[in-house]
Amino acid sequence: MKVKEVANLAGISVRTLHYYDEIGLLTPSEINESGYRIYSERNLEQLQQILFFRQLGMPLKEIKVIIGSPTFNQLEALEMHREILIEKRENINSLIQTIDKTIQYKKGEIEMSMEEKFSGFNFDENKYEDEARERWGDTAVVEANAKKDRWTKGEKQMMEKELEDTFKRLAKIRHLAPDSEEAQEAIEQWWKYLNKIGSYSLDAFKGLGEMYVADNRFTNNIDQFGEGLATFMCEAMRIFAEQHKS
Repeated sequence: MKVKEVANLAGISVRTLHYYDEIGLLTPSEINESGYRIYSERNLEQLQQILFFRQLGMPLKEIKVIIGSPTFNQLEALEMHREILIEKRENINSLIQTIDKTIQYKKGEIEMSMEEKFSGFNFDENKYEDEARERWGDTAVVEANAKKDRWTKGEKQMMEKELEDTFKRLAKIRHLAPDSEEAQEAIEQWWKYLNKIGSYSLDAFKGLGEMYVADNRFTNNIDQFGEGLATFMCEAMRIFAEQHKS
């Protein structure tokens, strides 16, 4: 199959396949006389494994090491993926139950404890770590992970609360102009938070905002705090980056 056909089949971009080839993660079985990449059935099986690992949030460098290992067993990997997805399904079911209970609570039908209100939430994993590595290199992500590893349990809880509070603050003012003073003060708080856990240049900050609207997974996750929040943050982050670069 040609690269365009593989991209359509797998639901990824041609650029992504080219990138996988460049870093030696997925090399097509041949290049034909016209210069087109040709992918074999074995290539497609390997791509499936890569996408399974990516879906679990694993960095591309780690995926390359794993699937390139002489001890890699595809069947064992599939069984592992299945187990993890089942765990994720159970977590999602728990969150749905929390949402249902919260709806009943808001209607005055039941009482909810504080523990019940936060049942199912899990912020231990970073689903988009590999994409951050691809876009900006390892520095910001490695520094962020190193900082988080040094956090105490109390510090981690404090940072998680600050993260939630920041999103809630931004959600409340998302109807304002992104260049307004209040909006820029709030987005500066977000900038400072990110640089507590990593090292983000203004370009990286702007690029992150662009990803909030370019990737539906980011958009849906952020818009849980308020419809249109991702778009608001993208524009506010762009303005903040441009103003502080000048």
